[in-house]
Amino acid sequence: MSTAARLLRSGLVMAPVPERALRQCVVSVDGRPVRTGAGRTLPVDGALSARGLREGDVLALPGLGAATESQVAGLLQRPDISRGVEFLTRAARKRVVLAASCSATFVLAASGALDGRQATTTWWLSGAFARRFAGVTLRADRMVVDAGSVLTAGSAFAHADLMLAIVARTASPALAHLVARYLVLDERTSQSRYMVTEHLRSSDPSVRELEAFVLANIERQVSIQQMARATATSPRTLARRVEDALGTTPHRFAQRLRISRAVHLLETTRDSVESIAARVGYADAAAFRRVFRRETGEAPRAKRTGSLRSRAGEVTRRARGDGGGAERSR
Repeated sequence: MSTAARLLRSGLVMAPVPERALRQCVVSVDGRPVRTGAGRTLPVDGALSARGLREGDVLALPGLGAATESQVAGLLQRPDISRGVEFLTRAARKRVVLAASCSATFVLAASGALDGRQATTTWWLSGAFARRFAGVTLRADRMVVDAGSVLTAGSAFAHADLMLAIVARTASPALAHLVARYLVLDERTSQSRYMVTEHLRSSDPSVRELEAFVLANIERQVSIQQMARATATSPRTLARRVEDALGTTPHRFAQRLRISRAVHLLETTRDSVESIAARVGYADAAAFRRVFRRETGEAPRAKRTGSLRSRAGEVTRRARGDGGGAERSR
């Protein structure tokens, strides 16, 4: 936000000047400095107060550092978090824009502000989010979801994407684009390219059986009826279990498994894209490319090129004896 304000003042961007100057302040529930997860003390500008909020203000919640469902549950039981949830409920009535990223999306959802709306969260907590907040339509593959008066973003570094969305909303898309260029931020719309399939594995035996079935039949497409038979469930029951565990559909989960295998083949073989598409169950290479781009955010050839470039750089570093460590001073 501060970068956006500086760029506006400098006149480097031809964007409409917002009615109110872009200004940010850091607040805590009680107005006291905040101790971060790294043990550092973060000074604040004051306490949360409904009195100072006006229509059009944006209240953004950064991630809370929770990596597991049990940690999220523990945070939601803390007295200060409970006060924050109550405050968000009141702030929503003042037509304030609410925003949250990473595990803070659970706090926003607990306030009821996301009920009946679409939202995203950090991808590895998507199953926990779907189970806890059934009234929210979860888009776990999205980096940022703009649902009008509320915005949500995915994993920790998606907070940058969230702030860019806020700049686009409060100032202009042109300014947000320029900020991204100055800060060297990629324009990322999907979390799918960052998902680690192993982390999505569930304790639900039906989901584990589904994964095993899809991987055993990776070279052919399978229907929901075949998936259900393989897991000894009905299509409806399987869909419900996959939604509860992973926040997605059986078909989408199967696609992610196929694309994950395709990524591995692109990075470890010199097979053509068409050959790899067939090996992961896509007779139509064009359809494979569309699904691959949707799930990873880039084309298959770009994924291979990036992997080759990375490996070439690693070989060069080893040849020089850099060892991959910090850059040496000269």
